[in-house]
Amino acid sequence: MEIRKGIRFILVMAAMLAVSVEGSAIPDNAASETGRKKVAVVLSGGGAKGTAHIGALKVIERAGLPIDMIVGTSMGSLVGGLYAIGYNADVLDSLVRSLDWSYVISDRENLSRQSLNDRRKQNTYILSRGLTIGRQRDDTGGIIKGKNINMMLEKLCMGYSDSISFDRLPIPFACVATNIVDHTEVDIRSGRLPQALRASMAIPAVFSPIRINKMVLVDGGLTNNYPVDVARKMGADIVIGVTVQDSLRSAEGLGSTISVLMQVVDINTLNKYDANIKDTDLHIKVNPSGYSAASFNAAAIDTLIRRGEEEAMRHWDDMKALKSRIGIDSTYQPVRLQPLRPKVMTERVHLIGCIFENMTPQDEDFLRTKFHLNRLDSISSREEEQITTSMRMDLFYQTATSHLVEEKDGYRLVLTAGNRKTSQVNVGLRFDNEEIVAMQVNANLPLKQTLAVSSDITLRLGKRLMAGADIILHPRALRFTRPVVSYYFHHNDIDVYHKGDREYSVLYNWHQALAEPVNIAMRNFIFRAGLRWDYYHFLNKMKTDVSRPVEFENDHYFTWQAQMEYNTEDHWFFPTRGGRILARYAYITSNFSKLDGHAGISDVSASWRKSFPLNEKLTIEYLLYGRMLFGADIPHIHGNLIGGTNFGHYVEQQMPLAGLGNVEYAERHFAGVQLQARQRLGKSHYVRLLSSFAQHAPELRELMETKTLIGGLLAYSYNSMFGPLGASIGYSNRSKAPHFYINLGYEF
Repeated sequence: MEIRKGIRFILVMAAMLAVSVEGSAIPDNAASETGRKKVAVVLSGGGAKGTAHIGALKVIERAGLPIDMIVGTSMGSLVGGLYAIGYNADVLDSLVRSLDWSYVISDRENLSRQSLNDRRKQNTYILSRGLTIGRQRDDTGGIIKGKNINMMLEKLCMGYSDSISFDRLPIPFACVATNIVDHTEVDIRSGRLPQALRASMAIPAVFSPIRINKMVLVDGGLTNNYPVDVARKMGADIVIGVTVQDSLRSAEGLGSTISVLMQVVDINTLNKYDANIKDTDLHIKVNPSGYSAASFNAAAIDTLIRRGEEEAMRHWDDMKALKSRIGIDSTYQPVRLQPLRPKVMTERVHLIGCIFENMTPQDEDFLRTKFHLNRLDSISSREEEQITTSMRMDLFYQTATSHLVEEKDGYRLVLTAGNRKTSQVNVGLRFDNEEIVAMQVNANLPLKQTLAVSSDITLRLGKRLMAGADIILHPRALRFTRPVVSYYFHHNDIDVYHKGDREYSVLYNWHQALAEPVNIAMRNFIFRAGLRWDYYHFLNKMKTDVSRPVEFENDHYFTWQAQMEYNTEDHWFFPTRGGRILARYAYITSNFSKLDGHAGISDVSASWRKSFPLNEKLTIEYLLYGRMLFGADIPHIHGNLIGGTNFGHYVEQQMPLAGLGNVEYAERHFAGVQLQARQRLGKSHYVRLLSSFAQHAPELRELMETKTLIGGLLAYSYNSMFGPLGASIGYSNRSKAPHFYINLGYEF
């Protein structure tokens, strides 16, 4: 009886041990224990096409093939490196589908906790770079510094981010990079795993290289895009390889600059390629036709993963036969690994304190106050990102990183700042079928004075020219406001229409100076108040046969003004929730109190936009807006203008009217409503239907007695990393003619 009890106890303990091993991240060491052959999986580079590796890994797992080591290049190193630390094929599948790749492979900032002004800049400029003059930087050499992908890799590799031998990972791992100092292959088998993965996928000129000691490392595809030979050096007896390469283009297929460039890249990746293919025991060649290295959209990822799985399934019999060569039973099933922290990108961890490195006490105090760090008891990856964004945006550090250090009672957040930026440069570019092309450049410069001061300089090139500067004061004694002094010069060439016919063209220079002692900018709120001076100098007016007698005279104005903006929308261009309110009051004079001997003009304008989701993809939006002018003899330059779909596109007082494509004058009292139904197709495509209704009259009491302006518009838009791209066709009873418009890029 005692013997039976002992046997039962041993069996129960063995079962419990088996269960605990199944859920752990312990590698399968059967190769060394039983003498069976060692199996390596080798994954090629290929950018977004490399997501097909995940589909192939699903089938390799399903077939019960052991993986004793894994080797990859570029995207293959990312998939392979994460697999080596426990991210099995199903976890990787969910991960790549959940990531916002347009954000990950860019340097865009997470501005959810930044001011409206910061968010406006992000939605105006396609390129933003910090400059540090006179100091050596480690993130130079590419259009994209890789800030966001670095942060993602640090999070995903948590627990394996110290400098270690990659042979000690749950599955031994190696990746390939290229040292462009001497164009040699660098096989990385130790170091910091996030840094190694980032180096292996640093596409030259696109991503900044990684500098380690005296090496400058870029994408390993330049020297060994399919590193079977590296796996052999690690001791692999059997190699299962997955490639995602296209065939080289023929002469007929080399008809564009991009195709020629991609051909050069593809030829470079052929180094060692044929020899490594021949040295592969089981080669899974996925067909990536129709997709490129940049195809990171949801539909492409879904298709590529499926193609990887389908191609691997075609080798199912070969995989089963391979088991006998390896020396394992046909029913063999290796331990399936799990990541240490499967929800690392979304979970909150207990926070016990913060460490600030290379920051002044004032900067530390700013971050503690803004993010309530003294009383924050838990933190997420998203909140870490918001803090480092503030370090770069508010505190002007060139680089800012964060990492969590695990201690006995929780985690300690370590925030590390790099050098201060000399300036922040932003570049915007847009095309449309009216102005053709326009470019806008902006630079933010902190000025080192006793009183903290920064400057913001903007230059616009195109049919309309603009140059200006803001000088912003940052008084520590008045934290609630940042007084602003500004000067702007505009050179405008505007075509003005009347009921659909071009009435005249006016060419003029506009000088504007502004002093606003009240400038309060918060996360969702802006309030500004001060005095403005405007001077208009008219250079030319070209009339047509339908021109009415309108006189433009050179003149100057002094305007007292106050304006407010409140914005809680969840997206700048295609919101599904939240609202935006703008309100402005201005008192226009010629001598600070009167206009040409009589009372000045009161200018009252407001708009309110609100969005409601009807379901996951359909959103209804309404916009109420208007502008009222009170006073005698309104100068023509201050009159109401309507047309287009955006406020202030050509002149600051311009208001939208769907279907009316050109700029037209309206009466001094104007009120309108715009309704929009917006259907999202896929992730980034939108079809929009807009209708506008407006009243305008010379007297407020007559506003509802005049003819209603009606317009409609049907539009398609694509939300790209370069801004909204789209086309629209509209009609209004004001112009009584259809209007077609193409827009490529952000609005400015």
